[in-house]
Amino acid sequence: MDKKCQYSQLIKAEANRLGFLSCGISKAEFLEEEAPRLEEYLKKQRHGKMSFLENYFDKRLDPTKLVEGSKSVISLLLNYYPEETQREDTYKISKYAYGTDYHFVIKDKLKSLLEFIQQEIGEVEGRAFVDSAPVMDKAWAAKAGLGWVGKHTLLLSKQKGSFFFVAELIVDLELEYDTPVTDHCGSCTACIDACPTNAIVEPYKVDGSKCISYFTIELKDELPQEMKGKFEDWAFGCDICQDVCPWNRFSKPHNEPLFNPHPELLSMSKKDWEEITEETFRKVFKKSAVKRTKYSGLTRNISFLKEE
Repeated sequence: MDKKCQYSQLIKAEANRLGFLSCGISKAEFLEEEAPRLEEYLKKQRHGKMSFLENYFDKRLDPTKLVEGSKSVISLLLNYYPEETQREDTYKISKYAYGTDYHFVIKDKLKSLLEFIQQEIGEVEGRAFVDSAPVMDKAWAAKAGLGWVGKHTLLLSKQKGSFFFVAELIVDLELEYDTPVTDHCGSCTACIDACPTNAIVEPYKVDGSKCISYFTIELKDELPQEMKGKFEDWAFGCDICQDVCPWNRFSKPHNEPLFNPHPELLSMSKKDWEEITEETFRKVFKKSAVKRTKYSGLTRNISFLKEE
């Protein structure tokens, strides 16, 4: 077995030990297919007020501009599918935000993986990325064979569905590269049909500025009146396109204790949400991604839903 193959197996075994769902590796190079798509997305203003997406266009498409001398992109998936979900008759938050903010959880695991690589293989330079830099996570994961990008533009796996986080280690080490898998969406349009705000403008194209997640998390202004009655009780994020996807029948609960929800969260009723105080907000969402929208943002979203 050659060194590249040996190192790749070693890295995948350690990723598995650290609790990652899957690990795939691709060559660090310019993302040719993604360039025109990203250009169109920005030109058509589908990023709404998320102006940060306009920055670092070149770095977003070329990891060698992001990490000097990089040779490989190690893509990793971490499951967040919960054992239990919120009660039926309540305001909903995205399942990914039930527990501790994923940025912290994954960063620690990636750090451990990089340290392992350096100990076992030698001098390897690299950087860890969790949704926090101009890296096209889904494109890299698809290149590394971890799934295909579905019609809702999320990464999908036949065996694992889509309720997982995607992260990367970009390293200056040559490894054995995986190959992409085929698309298995077929003629299914479940996600497109179910989206209440018509954010999936055509198969494989999403207008981010129409997405419930955009409105409830990213948009800092007042929520647009024409969206009244379309949020289907989502107060932070939205899982509709994932919930209806047939491949998510195969989702299995995660085994990451840090992703377990605060005990109060699952039983909160609409009345509890409507009366939430800043103190309760701080207690229930102490380490959660929900903090991104702040107490003022969450109460804005709930008032908007309450009037529906």
